Amino acid sequence: MPQQPTNAPARAGGVAAPPSAGPVHLTINGQQHTLQLAPWTTLLDALREYLNLTGTKKGCDHGQCGACTVLVDGRRINSCLSLAVMHEGEEITTIEGLGTTESLHPLQQAFIDHDAFQCGYCTPGQICSAQGLINESKARTEDEIRELMSGNVCRCGAYVGILNAVKEVVDKQSLEHRR
Repeated sequence: MPQQPTNAPARAGGVAAPPSAGPVHLTINGQQHTLQLAPWTTLLDALREYLNLTGTKKGCDHGQCGACTVLVDGRRINSCLSLAVMHEGEEITTIEGLGTTESLHPLQQAFIDHDAFQCGYCTPGQICSAQGLINESKARTEDEIRELMSGNVCRCGAYVGILNAVKEVVDKQSLEHRR
């Protein structure tokens, strides 16, 4: 009996074998990575499970809480809803790529200064989302910041601190642009 190829289409009553893993080239926090990933691997799982970049959190896994927010070419996305293979050739930035322990990103420092976290689980996604809204240059008022950050949920209720932290950085950057 001849052997059936692994990716052969399903025959009556049979199930086709899933596509095999292949190389995916990603640029994350300025570093090139080549990973062997199944085509259905989410960007979130690639970051956490294959690169040990665990700062990006898995929350609802349905794109509703924002804990998995990362930046792709400066735009914020829910990494749980996006396949890793879709981001070849793009620059992916995670919370690990925004600042360092020795040199915090202004948003990271503002979150500390305004006590903008309680359990801290949502904080990486909140900070990446805040950087995304700053990149978009759409948020100037507290209402605009609230609206643009509404996709990031904090169960602890640290919204006042988060709003104050983001507003501080938005205001500082607005002043710098006017000079």
